Amino acid sequence: MHADPDGECRLGAVSYLNTLPLIDGLDRIPGVRVIPDVPARLCSRLEDGETDLSLCSVIDHQTSTRPLELVPVGQIGCDGETRTVALFSRRPIDELEEIACDVESHTSVALAQVLLAERTGRRVEVSPFPPESSEVPEAVLLIGDKVSRLAPPIETHPHRIDLGSAWKELTGLPFVFAAWFRCADADPPALRRADRLATLVDHNRRRHASLVPTLARRQAEAHGWSVPEAVHYLGTLLRYDCTERSIEAIRTFHELAARHGVIEEARPLGIHDPLALAVG
Repeated sequence: MHADPDGECRLGAVSYLNTLPLIDGLDRIPGVRVIPDVPARLCSRLEDGETDLSLCSVIDHQTSTRPLELVPVGQIGCDGETRTVALFSRRPIDELEEIACDVESHTSVALAQVLLAERTGRRVEVSPFPPESSEVPEAVLLIGDKVSRLAPPIETHPHRIDLGSAWKELTGLPFVFAAWFRCADADPPALRRADRLATLVDHNRRRHASLVPTLARRQAEAHGWSVPEAVHYLGTLLRYDCTERSIEAIRTFHELAARHGVIEEARPLGIHDPLALAVG
């Protein structure tokens, strides 16, 4: 990318293993700066103008202080099992009244509340769980690479749910944990930067589609995974293309979150697709 009159393009992303097929190599493109953070803080960075395009938790679209638009050039999703968003419990899931949650992903916490409300008819309380804690609570929700490293043994926590599988059983839909968003009310230079990043992100995702096993083998150890687990996880379980079914799943999730009081009401999901506009 040549020097741009609109300035440096700033991309907010997560540094988990599961984001590699989306962002690997983008930090080496001139004029692009990748700003890493945990999912729960990426929306705030976008709202504060620190990034132009961010991989935000999809529930944050509903609670953002600024109007956000989905940019459908990629996602972190699944169509069933995830292996990286899981609830572990000492006692049967239907008996739970409170769960301790890894709060790095707002979407995962909201999804756990929705799924348990659908199962039990009541909303469970949630409390933060610091992953570095030496004591594992009675029921704990873990996300990301920490599931591979910190999951309690089945001997102490025999009751467990993979949230992606549970969502699929409930709705028949895939699930989307995070997707690319921009601020709809950003100034024109920021909107142009977001569109440029969208083009780069789309190209990067398509280029990596056939390279996922290579990425998994190269990065598995650094993220605490075995190579076979990483290859299966990235290459088989995850879904990176934002499709019509993905968008239906996001809207359904928002509606159920509102129904169960996780959010106040479901806001309309605005979509901005600069690639479709370019073709048109």
